[in-house]
Amino acid sequence: MVRIGIIGSAGRMGQALADAVAAAGAELAGGVDKGGDVAALAARSDVLVDFSSPHALEANLDAAVAAGVPILIGTTGLEDRHHFLCDAAADKIAVLQTGNTSLGVTLLAHLVREAASRLGDDWDIEVVETHHRMKVDAPSGTALLLGQAAAEGRGIDLAAHSERGRDGITGARKTGAVGFASLRGGSVAGDHTVYFLGDDERLALSHLAENRRIFAKGAVRGAQWLIGKAAGRYTMPEVLGL
Repeated sequence: MVRIGIIGSAGRMGQALADAVAAAGAELAGGVDKGGDVAALAARSDVLVDFSSPHALEANLDAAVAAGVPILIGTTGLEDRHHFLCDAAADKIAVLQTGNTSLGVTLLAHLVREAASRLGDDWDIEVVETHHRMKVDAPSGTALLLGQAAAEGRGIDLAAHSERGRDGITGARKTGAVGFASLRGGSVAGDHTVYFLGDDERLALSHLAENRRIFAKGAVRGAQWLIGKAAGRYTMPEVLGL
């Protein structure tokens, strides 16, 4: 039986992950939170799932590398240096890092990439996301994942073409830009819509998350898929064979 260790087990997502592990017929190797012994958890796990915080990522990757176990990282709010750390760890173990573990969002990103590749830059792209009032990062990791998919479809660099936090006299929208808008309130688990806005017509591709269970279910599926993989960086689309 596959043994899955959860980093960030005390929160709502951690509980959802524990339930998903049981539903998948896997074994929960245990869980840790801030101040816990990640190395000990890694030593008794076949794979780790990390939904903790960016601050803890380096130590979590070190523990996974030391134990020689793969790790799925669903933590959002990561910066460039965190991706460098993931790259370094991926030289030694299998690492799957994603802004969203939902299977539906994974397919949505695929559709966004396809749409962006087929529609010219006369179609404006806007990514709109809504989350609960307690979410601390914006845009969400999923919004950035979808924006990256759109940029890849267009063959452009997302960082150089993003428009965020519009306020005041911003001037006209730049051709080819990928815009982001973040809404916060209530208990929304996560709603995302990518708009393609052309002259006289609009296309909207959406995903609405009704419960964190979808993220937990996808994370467990991804973690199980990761076991036995060679060292390297992997993605959720690969889990679905996209």
